[in-house]
Amino acid sequence: MLIAESLSKTFYMPRSAPIEAVRGVSFTVEPGEILGLLGPNGAGKTTLLRMLATILAPTSGRCVVDGVPADTQPDEARRHIGFLSGNTKLYGRLTGRELLRYFGRLFGMTEAAIRERTNELVQLLHMEAFADRRCDTLSTGQAQRVSIARVILHDPPVLILDEPTLGLDIMSSRTILDFIREARARGHSIIFSTHYMTEAELLCDRIGLIHDGEILALGPTQTLLDKTGAANLQDAFLALAEPKGADAP
Repeated sequence: MLIAESLSKTFYMPRSAPIEAVRGVSFTVEPGEILGLLGPNGAGKTTLLRMLATILAPTSGRCVVDGVPADTQPDEARRHIGFLSGNTKLYGRLTGRELLRYFGRLFGMTEAAIRERTNELVQLLHMEAFADRRCDTLSTGQAQRVSIARVILHDPPVLILDEPTLGLDIMSSRTILDFIREARARGHSIIFSTHYMTEAELLCDRIGLIHDGEILALGPTQTLLDKTGAANLQDAFLALAEPKGADAP
């Protein structure tokens, strides 16, 4: 599972006030569970995800990944994580298969294991038509599927997915969402960040509404709707966030 304990991150900028990007965030993600993170741009989602993925060190608090404390054993924790960032790039001169072979070697996988796992992912993500094409010739949806295959090549128990369907057409989005459901069924702990309320309602077991670096509420969709008296997640978020924003200067 994934455990976040009072994670906070403050950025200290020259000649300006410190920026508290994330403040005291705590939650757990169980095996076979998808936790959605919903919030506007600047809410702290990406900073939070990068701390969970051990890319950023928290100012305070800690994260435990599949039983491994990320603050004291970050290299070991990374072996248990698949992290899809919103700005991850592919090596354009490599084909999809070549890219997966390269990363498989970085993960320390044997050549036989890389071939077997690559063939499995090509089928799982419906990449047969373009797996042997150079990455710089792929469409946005095709490139995103290769990116996801790279992230999960070593079959990590924890998946951290930062807006995996952003900018994709409906067919590519469906393929990726179906894959995420299958990963949940296989027992992965998944954090899923998205701007799309409908995706979150359909996919996530629990949802965390994040604003100004804090989790405003966390629970199943119906629990959040009951708490706010809202008819949908968008209205629930606004009901929780607007009183907070109303006090801002």
